[in-house]
Amino acid sequence: MSLDFPTSDKSLSLAASHANLDAIQKIGLFLLTFGVVLLPLLFMGFGGTKRFWMLLAVFGLIAIGTLVHTFRTYQKTPPGIRNDNMVRHVFTSGGTGGWMLGVAITAFYTLYYFFPNTPPYKAYTAMFDPVAKLFGHGAASTWFAYGATYTFAVLLMGIRAILRYRHNRYQIVRTLVVMAAQFGLAFLIPHILSGLNQPEFYPSYFWPLEPKSMWKNETQWIVIWSFVAVLVITPVLTYYFGKRWYCSWICGCGGLANTFGDPWRHLSDKSLRAWKIERVTVYSVLVIVTVLTAYIFIDRTSGVSEWARKLYGWFIISAFAGVIGVGFYPIFGTRVWCRFGCPMAAILGILQKFFSRFRITTNGSQCISCGNCSKYCEMGIDVRWYAQRGQNVVRASCVGCGMCAAVCPRGVLSLENGPRDNRTPEPISLTLPQKSGIQAAVRTD
Repeated sequence: MSLDFPTSDKSLSLAASHANLDAIQKIGLFLLTFGVVLLPLLFMGFGGTKRFWMLLAVFGLIAIGTLVHTFRTYQKTPPGIRNDNMVRHVFTSGGTGGWMLGVAITAFYTLYYFFPNTPPYKAYTAMFDPVAKLFGHGAASTWFAYGATYTFAVLLMGIRAILRYRHNRYQIVRTLVVMAAQFGLAFLIPHILSGLNQPEFYPSYFWPLEPKSMWKNETQWIVIWSFVAVLVITPVLTYYFGKRWYCSWICGCGGLANTFGDPWRHLSDKSLRAWKIERVTVYSVLVIVTVLTAYIFIDRTSGVSEWARKLYGWFIISAFAGVIGVGFYPIFGTRVWCRFGCPMAAILGILQKFFSRFRITTNGSQCISCGNCSKYCEMGIDVRWYAQRGQNVVRASCVGCGMCAAVCPRGVLSLENGPRDNRTPEPISLTLPQKSGIQAAVRTD
């Protein structure tokens, strides 16, 4: 176990970060870098009639480079969590490098969501035409190309996550399920149905994450699925398993956060101020989508209804969930949308806190206050605060990813489902420390 806490030098150079790479790792890193450098050519339409092969070449270089580097890296180290300088690395420390990367991802998402018909994105989308035709589409749409790219990122980085957390069976199984859910439920099924001239149905998304199923004249069975999923399936599964069954096992947003976003999970704000903001914003979005749904059901034909749909789609779904939710990974961590805006997370959180059997149990007598649990919590929960006191973690925001238990060197934390009367409730008073567990941890370097 390597406890790698922050130092005053948060901008460790790339040269220093990769000083111990062997030849195989360097080859993998070179292939990955070469693929990333060639990536802009896809948006320039490079390749002409052979542009699909250009797409395969670039994605192939990125995939092979990532896998070679990752396999070799974890082959050289024993199973177990190593922080690998992630809190000091130039791109994962939250410093200048992270901000530059965050701005780049945010710009990409902004243009893709709001200006998808610009020449660069049209050229990129056209490269997926051969794949789209396999599903019965005439040509690839903007969102087909986006979905394929999204799925590629989840699958590729999912392999990395499995290798990194290979000592923990829960993480291996959970990551495999996340990868399968993204590939099957969020990509294959919707586009197969679309190719058969059926509604582009996403089984893993329903109201309130897919309000359009309620807001538009969709196929009746899709509306029925949304009602059954949110009113029957969600309460039952949350009662037994907490919100983790969805947020950490099925949801595509959580899937991307736990695979592609894994290197930035430690950047989530653990302060009391962030917790207060989180509770206001996430429930506000839930209220907004509920009110809009009720209003639109009453008056579907009103011009106000159409205006409300567009407003919610632009500011909540596109700007908040899409642009900020992913673009801010290298700046504020991987669960900004899940913490501060997701209405589904709000519903699941209420059920988890007051009606679920799920909790994270602690053994305070074994806690050594290393702070690993708090550092790795993507939802900004200062888990160490609970562990030191021997209190079970029963928080509405907890997505049950299990990372706090996976990184604990003493086995203090366990994810359990049990009788509700054995749960320790979340403290009512706002007495969480202002500083995160990492900032308050004992320095060992």
